[in-house]
Amino acid sequence: MMERAVGIGSALVLGGTGMLKGCSAELVEQGWQVVLPSRRARLAPGQAVREAVRRRGHVPTPRASAGGTGGSVVEVAADWSRPQELAGLVGDALLRPAGLLVAWVHDSYRVPVLEAVAPLLEAGAPVVEVHDISAVSPTGGLPEPVLPGHPTQQVVLGFVRRDGRTRWLSHEQTASGVMEAVRRALAGDPPSVRQVGEVDTWEVRY
Repeated sequence: MMERAVGIGSALVLGGTGMLKGCSAELVEQGWQVVLPSRRARLAPGQAVREAVRRRGHVPTPRASAGGTGGSVVEVAADWSRPQELAGLVGDALLRPAGLLVAWVHDSYRVPVLEAVAPLLEAGAPVVEVHDISAVSPTGGLPEPVLPGHPTQQVVLGFVRRDGRTRWLSHEQTASGVMEAVRRALAGDPPSVRQVGEVDTWEVRY
């Protein structure tokens, strides 16, 4: 059962062990307790994020926050097709209700997964939803945020064009763009949509 504890807070990052590893690592460095559901949670708890911290040139030790609690990371096994089971595992791992949700979940699982973890969030906790180009409809645009009771920053990940060629965003570009949205969310900025790279659903990008 979750209970409040001293410290900067708990963050739930869905999809945070792939291209968002840098984002997860930065939250840990800031002193957050980061819970990472992952389909590949077979490493030692937090190893993927600690490796990301190490590659960035930092010593992978908890950083003390103003409240005296260092950051930490816990990876839990995730099966996106079983959202209630996932939510139960996350609830067991959280030290307190999550004060931040960052979510990059495939569109086919997005709504049931976010609705399942919603009770694990603090009231009014900010949300950052991450979308790739496939989620953008040429006629309807982005889907509406799943959790209307939580102020939501949305990030659309595109591609970069150089010398007549295109490529997808790098891990670093992705994490940087998402972290900018996280900073806006934590600062209490109004909900907005942030585009990282170019987004053109009609463009051939191969």
